[in-house]
Amino acid sequence: MSETMIMGIIKDALSTAMLVAAPILLVSIIVGLLISIFQATTQIQEQTLTFVPKLIAIAVVGLIAGSWMLNTIIRFTERIFDVIANIVQ
Repeated sequence: MSETMIMGIIKDALSTAMLVAAPILLVSIIVGLLISIFQATTQIQEQTLTFVPKLIAIAVVGLIAGSWMLNTIIRFTERIFDVIANIVQ
């Protein structure tokens, strides 16, 4: 196993992790920003006002993009198993 192969695996793992996490993180950031703007304009400082909409938005994104995220992780796992199989041969 060469250094190039290891670096390729690490690069693939990091890019897959970022790709899978991106939809949930982006929606969470956008919803949090909108709620923060709403709280600043209305001067309502309720903690559950921030938490509950983010939780609902993340659940909706999980339902919508969940199959795509799972397929992305499965493809990565298959690539890793192919690399492992080629190391043995």
